[in-house]
Amino acid sequence: MKCRVCRGPAVVDVRRANANFCPDHFLRFCRDQVDRAIGEFAMIAPGDRVLVAVSGGKDSLAVWDLLLELGHDVEGFYVGLGIGDYSDVSGQHARRFAASRGLVLHEVDLPEEYGFDIPEGSRAARRAPCSACGTSKRHLFDRAAIEGGFDVLVTGHNLDDEAAVLFGNVLHWQTDYLARQAPVLPASNGFPRKVKPLVRLSERETAAYCIVKGIDYLVEECPMSAGNKHIGYKDALNDIELRSPGTKADFYFGFLRRAAEQFRSGATGGDAAGLGRCDRCGSPSEAELCAFCRLVDRATTDRHSRSVPPAPVEIQLGTTRSNEDPR
Repeated sequence: MKCRVCRGPAVVDVRRANANFCPDHFLRFCRDQVDRAIGEFAMIAPGDRVLVAVSGGKDSLAVWDLLLELGHDVEGFYVGLGIGDYSDVSGQHARRFAASRGLVLHEVDLPEEYGFDIPEGSRAARRAPCSACGTSKRHLFDRAAIEGGFDVLVTGHNLDDEAAVLFGNVLHWQTDYLARQAPVLPASNGFPRKVKPLVRLSERETAAYCIVKGIDYLVEECPMSAGNKHIGYKDALNDIELRSPGTKADFYFGFLRRAAEQFRSGATGGDAAGLGRCDRCGSPSEAELCAFCRLVDRATTDRHSRSVPPAPVEIQLGTTRSNEDPR
């Protein structure tokens, strides 16, 4: 197996591109794909301050590293979710990555600062763990970006993630979700600008990037994700991709080119401009309390058998760099 570019020994095959790459040219391929996505969808402008949502997994660490390679001003933000050893290990990976490169990593610990963890929040709210987790992370990432004065919030969603979400939304014809499915969500009414620079790289490719680059990442899946429909959609698409390489990219980018605008123009809900503000934390909300504050109420009431929730926490973004001992 030889590299398509230099004809040297290849270490990675990219079947959808019918190409093999040596380590150096594979890393260049990944950088080019991310740079192309940023340019194609106008994700990040020169001089933008960028905040990356960091989990300690391959995608968030890969995108952080790739953005730095491309010369962007990037800091990280990690949320401790209180999911036992899994959260402990994920935080260690995030801190080690930042420490090894002298980067800024901001942190919020959900149990310490809001009085509940994801298992408790899920039980109290009678919601699936992934729902309680998603509500918490979206709220905290959004607030951190807004209050920290960042221009862009980056998430590590890759091609597999986006194709699986699209697959599920099409199967159930979730038209309002389809209207909002895009690599870029513009800033509006208290929401930060959100972008997904990894949409041109698969999950396998981001894992290979970390291995070739020597980035140590959390390999284990979240123990609370069992039964998540998203994983089933990924598995189904992987079976199709195995038989027909390139299907996931054709499906996702074909939607963006041919159908996305039609769903956006026909959307009936989800208009951020029409949202009010949460009475407690001030975040955009359709109700008096946003979804996160309602989750806090249910979880802390259940945990402490009281009805008065803790006061809202102002997210303080620290400036500790990695030449100090990681927390």
